[in-house]
Amino acid sequence: MTPRDVQTARLSEKLRRELGPVVLKALSDPDVIEIILNPDGRIWVESHTAGMSQTDASMAPTQAENLIGTVAAALNAVANPQNPIIEGELPLTGSRFEGLLPPIAPSPCFVIRKRASVLYTLDHYIKDNIVTRAQAIVLRDAIAKRRNIVIAGGTGSGKTTLVNALIHEMVSLGDQAERFVIIEDTLELQCAARNALQLHTTDAADMTRLVRATMRLRPDRIIIGEVRGKEALALLKAWNTGHPGGITTLHANSASAALLRLLSLVEEAGVPAQPQLIAEAVNLLAFMERTSITGRRLTELVHVEGYSQNAGFKFASAI
Repeated sequence: MTPRDVQTARLSEKLRRELGPVVLKALSDPDVIEIILNPDGRIWVESHTAGMSQTDASMAPTQAENLIGTVAAALNAVANPQNPIIEGELPLTGSRFEGLLPPIAPSPCFVIRKRASVLYTLDHYIKDNIVTRAQAIVLRDAIAKRRNIVIAGGTGSGKTTLVNALIHEMVSLGDQAERFVIIEDTLELQCAARNALQLHTTDAADMTRLVRATMRLRPDRIIIGEVRGKEALALLKAWNTGHPGGITTLHANSASAALLRLLSLVEEAGVPAQPQLIAEAVNLLAFMERTSITGRRLTELVHVEGYSQNAGFKFASAI
């Protein structure tokens, strides 16, 4: 073994020891979506079948602090009171890791969002009453006609899982030579296309830079895991200048609110709001909602039909 292999093996063993058997078991369980450690030391898990539930396990503050420090070291960062937020990929699994230390939290805590291990297709969505057959027809038609789709919703509403389902449809229904370029902060999207490139942001290359670079990478479809800043402007321009048929997600409280959110994100690029560009670039809006009663549901699906100074954005129900 090389010195680097030895170092990697030691890091993996240290992480396993600090994660503990309950978290490791949850990481290997395909039904589990998220693993949460609260400041009180209690460990919670969210699964597809049972939703959010508390486990019988707990983690001591010292163990949690050591774990966050180990993840930080693997990410070439330092975890301390001056740098109390550690975010990135958990080295063992590639899951999204967000760790917090005092003083911003009462005690060390973290959230691990697992990468999807099982593809959830549109047919699965229909079977589980998350998407109706009529909605699935609209989504498949948008894919076939290379419409740009924005999926909005709150945290944990299932936006990324729906994107994976739509990518699966694109690959199944489209030209096998079609080239996909996918950009994410954390690798969560699954793409089985033979001609695909998945890019990952770093400290040296943020989302905006990667979107701009994508224009020189011969994309047919541009997919961004989530827009949350000024990269929205670069994506909209790309979609509107010869690269239709993409998908992205963003946080919003409704389908219509998603366009208002895009307006504000475009302004973060230092330019005036550009509603006309948004109306031309975004063709279909889907809103995912999650409640304790109904679970995850696709509750809104609307076409964007334009923008006027007097009436604002024009929508039409897609079903």
